[in-house]
Amino acid sequence: MATAVQQLTSVAPVARSDAFSKYFIRYALVLVISWIGFMKFTGPEAQAIQPLLATSPFMSWLLRVFSLQGASNFIGVAEVTTALLLALRPVSAKIGLVGGVLAIGTFLTTLSFMLSLPHAAVWEQSLGGFPALAGNGGFLVKDFVLLGAAVLCTSDALADLR
Repeated sequence: MATAVQQLTSVAPVARSDAFSKYFIRYALVLVISWIGFMKFTGPEAQAIQPLLATSPFMSWLLRVFSLQGASNFIGVAEVTTALLLALRPVSAKIGLVGGVLAIGTFLTTLSFMLSLPHAAVWEQSLGGFPALAGNGGFLVKDFVLLGAAVLCTSDALADLR
């Protein structure tokens, strides 16, 4: 009996820590995606993403369909919607799953810019044999971490649906 009580008391803090970690990651991701999404409604942000859109095989169509600001607004709506769906995860695992899948798609798309941008916009000369990230490369590499957070949020929602 004492062993079972000891096991329960040692597991409870770990379970609370795990639950807190999931909430923290989810809402940190919601904050980042919504912040970036709301920025898309500004002129300077639209100008900043123009080279990314223009060279992307996945996103360049937006510039043919919309003005630059219209394309940026379209992306902003998609990102804010994604953040909202992620935030609603405690209400519905299905909604959270959709948000997670959209977030994964968002970060896979942004990481693809590292391949579609002109080489000089992403890579500098090697640092003693190690490739150095230039302007846009350094900006985009953080999306690997955000992609990991999106995968975690998606798997959490999927686990609850099973």
